Parts: sequence; C-alpha cells; structure tokens
Amino acid sequence: MKNTAVRYVYIALIVLFAGILVLFKFQNLDTVTVSLLSASITLPVSVLVLLIYMLGLLTGGFVLALLRTWIHGVSRRPD
Repeated sequence: MKNTAVRYVYIALIVLFAGILVLFKFQNLDTVTVSLLSASITLPVSVLVLLIYMLGLLTGGFVLALLRTWIHGVSRRPD
C-alpha cells in the first residue's frame, strides 16, 4: 500500500517536471546565435539552455569521478 502511494507521487513529479519543460520550451522559441572563433550556430534559446545543462551534468560527473579517485587513492594504505 505504501509503495503504491510513493509510486503515484513519483509519477506526479515526473509529469509536473515534464510539463514545466514543455512550457519552458514553448515560451523560449526566440533564436540566438552562438559563435566561437569562426564557427557559429543559430538555435532556439530553450535548446541552448538544455545543451548547456547537459554539458554541465557531463563535466560535473567527470569532476566528481576524478575527486573520488583522488580521495580513494589518498586513503589507500601502501602495501
């Protein structure tokens, strides 16, 4: 019984989050041009924000893994 209630809460949160994402997408249809050196790309603001967020997740995961490796290496005793 308790498990079912938690499942409904998770589903409601996922639906709410998806709705907020769709609303964000449709409210940010303006385009923006991003340039780096001689390359440039034009895309909607919402896509740019999503790409930057994904890049942050990826780089944050790498930094976290690197820190864990360093901490694990420091805490290991020499043989």
